[in-house]
Amino acid sequence: MDTERGSATATAERVFQSVLGAVDLLAIFVGDRLGWYRSLVADGPATAAELAARTGTHPRYAREWLEQQAVTGLLSVHRDGSAAEREFAVPAATAEVLTDEHSLEYLAPIARLFGAVGPALPKLLDAYRTGGGVSWDELGDDAREGQADGNRPWYEKRLAAALNDNAEVMEVLGAPGARVLDIGCGAGWSAIALARAYPAARVRGVDIDGPSVRSAVANAAAAGVADRVEFTMGDAAELLAGEFDIAFAFECVHDMPRPVEVLAAVRRALRPGGIMVVMDEAVAPEFAPGGDDLERLMYGFSLFVCLPDGMSSPPSAGTGTVMRAATLRDYALEAGFTRFDVLPIEDFGFWRFYLLG
Repeated sequence: MDTERGSATATAERVFQSVLGAVDLLAIFVGDRLGWYRSLVADGPATAAELAARTGTHPRYAREWLEQQAVTGLLSVHRDGSAAEREFAVPAATAEVLTDEHSLEYLAPIARLFGAVGPALPKLLDAYRTGGGVSWDELGDDAREGQADGNRPWYEKRLAAALNDNAEVMEVLGAPGARVLDIGCGAGWSAIALARAYPAARVRGVDIDGPSVRSAVANAAAAGVADRVEFTMGDAAELLAGEFDIAFAFECVHDMPRPVEVLAAVRRALRPGGIMVVMDEAVAPEFAPGGDDLERLMYGFSLFVCLPDGMSSPPSAGTGTVMRAATLRDYALEAGFTRFDVLPIEDFGFWRFYLLG
């Protein structure tokens, strides 16, 4: 009985720590969306009233948030005093993790992504009962921006170096006039990174989500690469045969309701001898209980975002975020690819790279 009680106590402690983490994540979502972190970074320490005035928010809510953030350790007290006089500041580490959109440590987008789940919970419960789904479009801009902004630093800072480690990929991308396809391009940061790294190439991003494509067009213009990268809304079935030398699919195959059809269409769109690079989650080779933190996180994404999105367009393969390498290999072979290699790219966030040919 004592052993059972100890086990229950340990489980209760674990759940309680999860509750604290959930509170922190929701508070980060609030601070990110209301611009409170960014104001403290850009404009300096502030009282609750000052922060509220800067951001067009209510001082009483600002005060409660500032105090909670200091209690949890993400903000510091710059000058103490009464509740009205107390000034709060952002430590450098917090500023980088929650406001620096170019840092590899930037994690505010994850709070945004899970924050988008809240309004969708009734729809998710219904989907779980009926086998339906909840699409990215239904999750809205917080989810779109969360995924796009979370991946952006890795594309900007690590993608070219990672691809250059593979001579075959580098040879194709470096060829004058190379025709590059980025399928499921989202907000376009991967295509923009490819255009910047390989100025002789011409990149085309394709996505079925209209708001994402519009964001990609604006992002490419702001990045100064609109002359070398274009974005279109559509699906892979509309691609012309033999149109591209190389294709990429960055963190999107596991979302696809019919991945074999898409991969087959991409294969047809490649010239003879063309190759495809897939970047997807670096999950374990097989299911096992007691997984590591990455496995736990990927099941979280799958439960609330990726699997419901994939199930929202029947008939669906229902892949989910936790797409094992063997599953992708089966999809690739069924789509007509005859080659499936895991590329030796390490230390690249949550992801693993595959080469299909």
